[in-house]
This record gives sequence, C-alpha cells and structure tokens, in this order.
Amino acid sequence: MPTAIEFGNGAVRGLPGHIGRLGGGKALVVTDPGVLKAGVADKVTAELERGGVEYELFSDVESDPDIQSIAEGVRRAQAGGCDIVVGIGGGSALDTAKAVALMLGNEGSIRDYVGIHQVPRKGAPVIAIPTTAGTGSEITIWSVLSDKANNVKLSVGSRYNCPDLALCDPELTLSLPPSVTAATGMDALVHALESYVNKATQPISEGMSLQAMRLIARSLRNAVLRGNDLDARYDMLLGSLLAAMAFNATRLGLAHALALPLGARFHIPHGLVNAILLPEVMDYNLPAHIGKFKEIALIFGVEAGVRSDREIAEAGVGAIRQLMRDIGIHQTLTDFGVTEEELPVIAEESLLSGNVAVNPRLARAADLMDICRRAMRQ
Repeated sequence: MPTAIEFGNGAVRGLPGHIGRLGGGKALVVTDPGVLKAGVADKVTAELERGGVEYELFSDVESDPDIQSIAEGVRRAQAGGCDIVVGIGGGSALDTAKAVALMLGNEGSIRDYVGIHQVPRKGAPVIAIPTTAGTGSEITIWSVLSDKANNVKLSVGSRYNCPDLALCDPELTLSLPPSVTAATGMDALVHALESYVNKATQPISEGMSLQAMRLIARSLRNAVLRGNDLDARYDMLLGSLLAAMAFNATRLGLAHALALPLGARFHIPHGLVNAILLPEVMDYNLPAHIGKFKEIALIFGVEAGVRSDREIAEAGVGAIRQLMRDIGIHQTLTDFGVTEEELPVIAEESLLSGNVAVNPRLARAADLMDICRRAMRQ
C-alpha cells in the first residue's frame, strides 16, 4: 500500500509541513459545498495560511461527482499553477481530488482510464483529508465517478490513484450530521464485512476487517446519537481506515456490485444503498460461510448460548438490522423509486462488477433480482 498514514486528533495541524515534504508549492484544495458550509474546509485552509502555503479553492464537487467535474478541476489547477492536490471531505471530494491529480500527469480524459490498472503514470501528489468515516477513499486505489449524461457510474482503479498521504483527524468529523454519520458508518461496515467473507480474503486483510468491525460495533451508535463523542468518532474513523485497507486488497461483494447501478439510476447515497442491501446480502451469503457469519454475530453482541453455529449466524443478521434501526436507517429501495421493471437491467449491470466474482456464493441475475426484491420491502 503506497499511501503514508498520519492518524490522530489534531493531525491536520501538520499539513503545511507535509506539503513541503512532498515538494508542493501551490495546492489545489478540492472539497464540496457541504464541507465548506460546515466550516471544516476553513479549518484546513487556516492551517495552509498559517504555514504560508498558497492555494486555489475548488469547492464545486457534487455528490456522485460527474466526469465533467474532473475536467474542470484540472483546468482550475493548471490555470492556478497548482502542483499538489489536497482533498477534504467524504468519498465524492476525495475521489475527485485523486482523479484530478491523476489527470495532471496523464493525457486525455479520465474516461480513458476506467477499469483497473489502466493508468500509465503517476499524477500530481495528493494529500487526502477525510471528514467522514466510511468511504476509505483516503487510501484506496479507486475513484468512483458518474457519467450523468448516460446515467452510469465509472470506476478508475490504479495504485497511482492512491494518495501520497492520508491525514486522518477525528476532530474534523465531529460536525458530521447524524444521518450522514449513520450512512457512511454503514458503508465502512459493509467494506469490512464483505472483505472478510469474500473469496479473495487472506489473513492480513481478515485481521483488519475483524478489528474494523469491532470498532464499528462499539462506536457507531454513539457517533450517530452523540455526535460530539470524540472517542466514538476516533473509533469510527479508524474502523473506516482499517476496512479500506482490507478491501483495497480483496475487493468486496454483492452489496457493492448492486450499489453502483442502483446509486447511478436512482441517486441513492452510496452508504445508504449499501446499508439497505446489507442484511439481504448477508442472508444470501450466510450458507456459504456459516463460521465467519457466526464470528460477525458475536462481534455485534449475539450471545452464543446453546444454539447452533447457523442459529448464531442468523441472529447476527438480526443484530445488523437492529443496529440500522437504532441509527435511524429505515428506508427500502422502494422509497427511492426502484421498481420490479428496473430489476433485470440492475442485475445485468451488477454482473459486470468484479465484486461478483469474489462473492462467497455464486450469484446469477435471478439471485441479484431476488436480493433487490427483498430490499424493496424490508
């Protein structure tokens, strides 16, 4: 993993020194309107000003960033003479920052590099500063972007897309609203869980997945319900980071395979659509990995008693459903306009994902449609 990590309360105060060590002269600061409005971006730019670092602000990143945003970010960086990129925010801002930096060192359009290992060379240096605990984009090889003209999502995966530095400061997550904390926290859980049970898992990634799930089980409720609980915010940001380190090496599973087309077509926030799908995907995959689903159940508070491993594992799915209720996630796919008529297309698009190949249980289009049907009527 090529990304250096600095983690801790107040870590953002070291930003100017890190820019100097990476050879940056002027930074393009990439963020979104929500982070800007909440004043979080100001805390970061204040550190740049304190350290005498020049910067240009690009804050027009939308949710599910469009490929046109990447072209605009590159134009702004080149016009301003920026030679390093600082991303501040959740997955949308960080994925945009990474893609903009890639295109500062590569020809053509970001569309030319869709897929995995298609990028020929490194771009500008990137420092990623997460303000949500969920996507893990601060250390992963992936940028997930939208082609909104064609209603599809595109993924660019390359080791050159990994930031040079992940600057992880739990204090920057304190102002995250409860609903966003809940959705992004569930995204982190899905990352850890799908990596743990999939066919590409290995001992190192398993250790990170397990620790991520323990941290999330301990602290997601408190992070949502008591947003100023810094210990809970610390746990969640660390859990998100560990989950991303795990799935960066293993990929994920059916929840993420389905989440991309559902998110693109129905504009469901990524963490929320993963949360809605997770219990149904767990139910589907459980027979293929009863032992691992039992371990997940124990992490989330299920008592073993005299029950069989299968009964404990099934109770774990119930524990995840209860966690979702406790943090205010009650939606179904139907709430976002998903209909039976759309399911064949969703299933076929999902089958194109590499996450299907590593899922612990073989899945065909009919299976994916059935998972969606159950997620439409929870």
